[in-house]
Amino acid sequence: MTITQPSVVSTSTSQETLPDSRVPDLLLHREQVRRILVIKLRHFGDVLLTTPLFSTLRANYPNALIDVLVYDGTEAMLAGNRDIHQAYTVDRSLKRQGFKAQYRGEKALWDSLRTHHYDLVLNLSDQWRAALYCRFLQPTFSLGLCYPKRDNRLWQACHSLLVAVDGQQQHTVLNILSILAPLALPTIITKVTMAYRQRDIEVVDQLSQRNNLTSFVLIQPTARWAFKTWSVAGFTQVINHLTREGETVVLTGGRSADEIAMITAILAGCTMPQRVVNLAGSLELPELAVLIDRAKLFIGVDSVPMHMAAALQTPSVVLFGPSNLAQWSPWQAPHIRLWAGDYRPLPQPNEIDTDTPERYLEAIPTSDVIHAIKQQLMCQKPSA
Repeated sequence: MTITQPSVVSTSTSQETLPDSRVPDLLLHREQVRRILVIKLRHFGDVLLTTPLFSTLRANYPNALIDVLVYDGTEAMLAGNRDIHQAYTVDRSLKRQGFKAQYRGEKALWDSLRTHHYDLVLNLSDQWRAALYCRFLQPTFSLGLCYPKRDNRLWQACHSLLVAVDGQQQHTVLNILSILAPLALPTIITKVTMAYRQRDIEVVDQLSQRNNLTSFVLIQPTARWAFKTWSVAGFTQVINHLTREGETVVLTGGRSADEIAMITAILAGCTMPQRVVNLAGSLELPELAVLIDRAKLFIGVDSVPMHMAAALQTPSVVLFGPSNLAQWSPWQAPHIRLWAGDYRPLPQPNEIDTDTPERYLEAIPTSDVIHAIKQQLMCQKPSA
């Protein structure tokens, strides 16, 4: 069991190094930079953990418009984020609609991006698509990351400069920020931002009134991959403990059949269902963020909502399996982490079969989880 309080919530640090000699003069006169594009073609959590980069760019390039290119759907993580001017999306469903539809969609995206004449493009992805954007959008300067599987001249030729990252040894937030090293920016911001909009607040206000939600514990037992989840029986026992103690529990989860089935199984074992509010499958991610922000405690596994809770500084109890702890633990937030590796052997993070039927987290005893919950409920959530 690891207990962590935020050592730093938001930091700005001065860098002693000079910019790389290959950085053009325009980027050294930061007030003259007008347009920046960040490419992050990954999952929801990866997009959320990119927000310190946007904040850093905004602090250093005050007159620039900062655009982002992400996979369709993942832009929900950036809803309401004031550092971002425009979110462009790659529609992955086009490949299933035939060549003509794919061509039209891709051309529309290319045409939109090309009109902006970017001063700087930052490629945080390892797909060739992203590298080709860096090449053919013809920005003043582009930065990419070195990847072992892209160790070739073509990848190098698509970028003005590549940055090496020690990705296994430090948190994903720091890995992302490392792409800025050649620019030697004077201000680096490390705080993750989970924003939401007024309309998200209004939706949650209506849900709260309908369900009489005031003080509650939020539990998200599901994850994208089942190997990251704990047992149905464990979550049921935790909920029964909380409701016996007089707590109201809000259950959340995604819309997939597997996630709904898990939530249904958990609810079937609840002894005080009147104290449990099931909102699984009914919330958009920014709406979920509002609920997490209002919760007295978040309980979950290695998943997007866990990172949202950390960004919102909601005290958490999180259960981890064979994920890389250095990279994916809650960032700069009050949490207690229970790691299955303290109870049983685990495979190395890069050796995980994501389709495995094995549930590594089931080694974590319910009693330890309940003990961690008791500890966290004694703490006050920091005021915003």
